[in-house]
Amino acid sequence: MFTTLKNRFEQGYKTCNYPKEKPAVFTRYRGRPIVQKDAPLEVIQACAAACPQDAIDISAKKIDMGRCIFCGTCEQISQGRFVQFTGDFEIATAQKEHLITDGNLPSLAEHSKQHFKGLFGKSLQLRQVSAGGCNACEADLNVLATPFFDLARFGINFVASPRHSDGIVVTGPVSKNMRTALLKTYEAIPEPKVVIAVGSCALTGGPFVGSPEISQGLDTILPVDLFIPGCPPHPLTNLHALLTFFK
Repeated sequence: MFTTLKNRFEQGYKTCNYPKEKPAVFTRYRGRPIVQKDAPLEVIQACAAACPQDAIDISAKKIDMGRCIFCGTCEQISQGRFVQFTGDFEIATAQKEHLITDGNLPSLAEHSKQHFKGLFGKSLQLRQVSAGGCNACEADLNVLATPFFDLARFGINFVASPRHSDGIVVTGPVSKNMRTALLKTYEAIPEPKVVIAVGSCALTGGPFVGSPEISQGLDTILPVDLFIPGCPPHPLTNLHALLTFFK
């Protein structure tokens, strides 16, 4: 015990103050995109042609964050004249159509206040399912258990059994081989329950979109309550989404 106390004293307080204070992210991090709608048409067309995810709507001059993998190609091609990625990691939405944006996002807190805060405000237990992902989204979810983020201090935990959970967190494009396991896990969760899609693969199929071996978005299989975009989403994006939606 004394060794533990000594280590604690030497190391100091490691947990971030979010949401009271917004931690700084690396300058190379790409968060919420801002679209310049007065950009020349030829620049917008060049960005759309180069986008590996077909995430740019030329006519609406918007970006689909559900498809976007935040590679930054459009920002580089336009040199910031059409798209600029900010350091804002608070980009989750309650409705899939809100992911198609010019940079303005509706309030996630207002939606959650009407639907979920009263149900899960004190405690939230989640079961995570990797439905064929590359493990990047899973890794950034696991990080939330470390001392810096300390998700458990908010009463939110990941549990082993779906029967002990309030909802399911799904990552990956939902391959054919994982579909049955996913549905059985969902069915085992008692009502009321929530479904959270994390990462571009779960939202739209990600880099595998169009493949007959995967779903074209988790919402085509299950009713999704919370969409968290990214490839993978930053741990702070996940933390913001969970706290804003349920706390």
